[in-house]
Amino acid sequence: MEQATNTIMAYGTFWALVPALVAIILALVSKEVYSSLFVGVIVGGLLLCQGTGSGFFDAVFKNGLIAKVADPYNVGILVFLVMLGAMVALMNRAGGSAAFGNWAKAHIKSKVGAQIATICFGILIFIDDYFNCLTVGSVMRPVTDRFKVSHEKLAYLIDSTAAPICIIAPISSWAAAVSGFVEGEDGLTLFIKAIPFNFYALLTILTLFLVVVWNVNIGPMKKHEMHTNAVGGNMEDLNFTSTKGGVLDLVMPIASLIVFCVLGMIYTGGYFASGDAAKGFVDAFASSDASVGLAIGSFGAFVFTVCFYMSRRVLRFSHSMACLPDGFKAMVPAILILTLAWTLKGTTDALGAKEFVAGLVKGGAAGFMNFMPAIIFVIAAFLAFATGTSWGTFGILIPIVVAAFGGVDYSLMVISISACMAGAVCGDHSSPISDTTIMASAGAECNHVNHVNTQIPYVLVVAAISFVTYIVAGFTRSAVLSLLFGLVLTFGTLVLIKKRSKKKGE
Repeated sequence: MEQATNTIMAYGTFWALVPALVAIILALVSKEVYSSLFVGVIVGGLLLCQGTGSGFFDAVFKNGLIAKVADPYNVGILVFLVMLGAMVALMNRAGGSAAFGNWAKAHIKSKVGAQIATICFGILIFIDDYFNCLTVGSVMRPVTDRFKVSHEKLAYLIDSTAAPICIIAPISSWAAAVSGFVEGEDGLTLFIKAIPFNFYALLTILTLFLVVVWNVNIGPMKKHEMHTNAVGGNMEDLNFTSTKGGVLDLVMPIASLIVFCVLGMIYTGGYFASGDAAKGFVDAFASSDASVGLAIGSFGAFVFTVCFYMSRRVLRFSHSMACLPDGFKAMVPAILILTLAWTLKGTTDALGAKEFVAGLVKGGAAGFMNFMPAIIFVIAAFLAFATGTSWGTFGILIPIVVAAFGGVDYSLMVISISACMAGAVCGDHSSPISDTTIMASAGAECNHVNHVNTQIPYVLVVAAISFVTYIVAGFTRSAVLSLLFGLVLTFGTLVLIKKRSKKKGE
């Protein structure tokens, strides 16, 4: 979305974030996300053309919606979505999901067990957040349905083991993205050193287990959990069209997705290049193109799964091919929301959101050095919430942090980079226009606004604890002491919430 920035009065000001804020507020109030996002795009178009009407349609459509749909990176993600949708349809039609549900019924004995299994599976799928959301959702939804776990609770479990896991996994598309934003430093080394200071991600994972084991339902989540318990599970609603499939017909496609996606990503990073151009595994992963790699990987997994089912005579070729349009139809809501969210992000970029936030950070760096990790955490969270993108927040703040602290205070630079990553994940985790949040809703087959409303209270609790923990880290510079403080505070906070719920009869 190219614009002549020097002629836009709103450029680099708070107005750059207004379109996204309008979309978020409308979505939360109206509980309808499509029109809310589009209204945000319209507001952005009006700001870009400064209310004159000149160039308005170009800003909204030519340089907005159409440009974002045509963007090569975005197209790769859309292909990946469609192929994953087709894979889910394949596994359902082959009976693999039903067989896994029957296996789980024999081995998973309780509602808590079903949720713990979902968390553990999500932790294992650390390669990419998109892959995580849709894969974990498709595999575990029949199991959690059987044990009367609400789709809102499932979406929370999925969302909380997507970005928070990827941001602390050295071999992931997120590690590759963060490494690429660090100039003048060893990006991967910095990423690894920042992991112990990524308090939001680590405390979110701890909170997941405590919430499940202690059955802590905060705010709107209680209503949805009570409703699901009253109406029962949804296993009977699943459309399984084959009784030939076994657990292997779920395990092999999922395993092939993991293998082919890893191969696809290192392929785009130059691992299989010839001669001196070839890179090692870690370097190839760090320089990979996640969009292309995931598209290649999902296509390879689809081909493998079709051949695998044919060899086992579980599905005929014609039935497998019918899953392609079924997968596309299942992903249409997520694709539509993603397209609008990408367009909205392009609007905020064109209005100079990066420059506005950069000015805020640089202006506060001088007098509050020990408080800077906490300040950066809040700014990153707000920016990611308003724009719906973690990676965009990384691209804006990490270079600023490196420039501010590089060569001056290395330990504070590491903590501040971690605070930037943690804040970005926090804001992305709660934003209704975040692609990861959208994917989690799709994976759990949950109403998107319901997912956002039920997840935000949990996010706010962990965010508040993380903020205080970053203040401690800014003074102690110790990951062990700071994390220990955060763990104790998390336990204490959830105990208080649990006791308060009991007093209210919840």
